[in-house]
Amino acid sequence: MSVTAVAVMPGLEKKLSEVFVRRDLIDSARMRELCAPSDLRGAAQALSHLGAIAITGALLWSTRGSAWAAPLFMAHGILINFLYAGQHELSHWTVFRTRWLNEWLGRLFGFALFFPRDFDQIQHLAHHRFTQDWEQDGELARPRYDLRSLLLWMSGIHYWYSRWRRILRFSFGIITEPYLPKSRHAGLMLESRVHLAGYAAILACSLWMHSTAALWLWLAPMVCMKFVHQLQNTIEHLGLPHVPNVLVNTRSTRTNALMRWMCWQMQYHTAHHAFPGVPFHRLKALNAALFTERGAAPPSMTYLGFLAAAIRAFSGGRTEADYPDDAAWISDAPTLESAHG
Repeated sequence: MSVTAVAVMPGLEKKLSEVFVRRDLIDSARMRELCAPSDLRGAAQALSHLGAIAITGALLWSTRGSAWAAPLFMAHGILINFLYAGQHELSHWTVFRTRWLNEWLGRLFGFALFFPRDFDQIQHLAHHRFTQDWEQDGELARPRYDLRSLLLWMSGIHYWYSRWRRILRFSFGIITEPYLPKSRHAGLMLESRVHLAGYAAILACSLWMHSTAALWLWLAPMVCMKFVHQLQNTIEHLGLPHVPNVLVNTRSTRTNALMRWMCWQMQYHTAHHAFPGVPFHRLKALNAALFTERGAAPPSMTYLGFLAAAIRAFSGGRTEADYPDDAAWISDAPTLESAHG
């Protein structure tokens, strides 16, 4: 089955709402209903996530030095890292009906995560338009994994190094990524310089006030617990075909309601890639329309099942280059994609 990418309107905002799968898979009236963003639903999700971070942060600060601090440190760090799910959705302009809320909350999340919003949005557009294309997918600008490089990435070590290094590079005007248009370079440099100035200001204030709050309530838990969020980042596409068909090159995740809340429903990832203009809170319904109601299922795995399968796949010195680009090689069950024609 072929995949089309049809822009609804010109401009980056509308490009992020493109259709990446056959339109006849879902009725147009139902699609219009599913695509409606909601300020109320967006606020409920954002405030509940930020509220949970505030609670774990307050408890962590009050229990520092005790045995209770360890689990609270872990929970707090995981919650901070999963703010990227919110930044991702905000970059698609689908969280709030009020458009400016999507931009500025996304910028706040991006600052906290050392992942500037404009850069992330451009890279992510390339990822959606060219999913699993080694030459053009913004998230595949890397050497092919072996076991060592995969574990370094999933641990967060390489992730944080690449994020901090990129902000410094861009601040000095060094932009080498081929998927970043030259017309956006000046804005990306300014964005990184604003981030760098903000981080310097936080450091200066912390030193002036002799405070370790930023370290213990932000940096340390976020950096140390990145590996949990890296499972989500990696499960979505690794080991799936490098072919232009989002129904087979994108993996959904079988998990529980708590994880789906924390990840802003991004575990319905195949449905999201098919119709990225559908808000996070309607992805379950979209997944049902595209798959369940048709007696089909997207590629899917559990987090731990994927991790075990990935380690097995890379054992014995194997790399991504040892597997065919046109077939799935990390999987725990056959999919029913044939139901889609």
